[in-house]
Amino acid sequence: MAKEWILNSAMNRFQLNFKRNVGATSESIRKCSPKTLDEWREYYFANVKSKTHIEDLGKKLYVKITEVIQSEVAEITEQDCVDYMLQLVIDRTFDGYMTEIQTIYGQLQHILDVKIESAPDEWDRLFNVDFFIKIDERYIGLQIKPVNSGIQLPEIHKEYTLQAETHKKFSEKYGGNVFYIFSEKVNGKKEIANKEIIEEIQKEINRLNQ
Repeated sequence: MAKEWILNSAMNRFQLNFKRNVGATSESIRKCSPKTLDEWREYYFANVKSKTHIEDLGKKLYVKITEVIQSEVAEITEQDCVDYMLQLVIDRTFDGYMTEIQTIYGQLQHILDVKIESAPDEWDRLFNVDFFIKIDERYIGLQIKPVNSGIQLPEIHKEYTLQAETHKKFSEKYGGNVFYIFSEKVNGKKEIANKEIIEEIQKEINRLNQ
């Protein structure tokens, strides 16, 4: 298993299995429609790449592992490993956290100062709800929809109309309304497009808190 992992990692790293090296294997095997492995092998070597070519790639892979990778491994110190683990656990976890809170629900969570949680899969299927806010034993549903130049407003309103019934069922069962939040990318960052919805959600929170 370890040997296969090394071979596979090195092959992918140096792109020896790319189309330019081994040909269009998926397309070729469909074209061949072989009944046996031998039939496919014969077709490949005759019509795609020669056996000598593939063997040369294998020899090239051996050089990459025994010379390039081996020399790189020899340069790794204990401190490199310690620093990498610290970066992975501390730095990258923090970066991922910051990216997460910058998303739409993260922005809402900060603005409204409430906890927003991901909805169960069942709620997504039955009520078209992505996230929820829990107020005592009642819930407010949130659905986030990305908006871009490829989505026309009539299509958005049509979808909203189709899902209105499921949102009504959610409200009847859990007490709170469901709100549509449109997100858009501004300078590469996600922002709430219909910012007026924030005040409506706050009013619903206040209502359920009474």
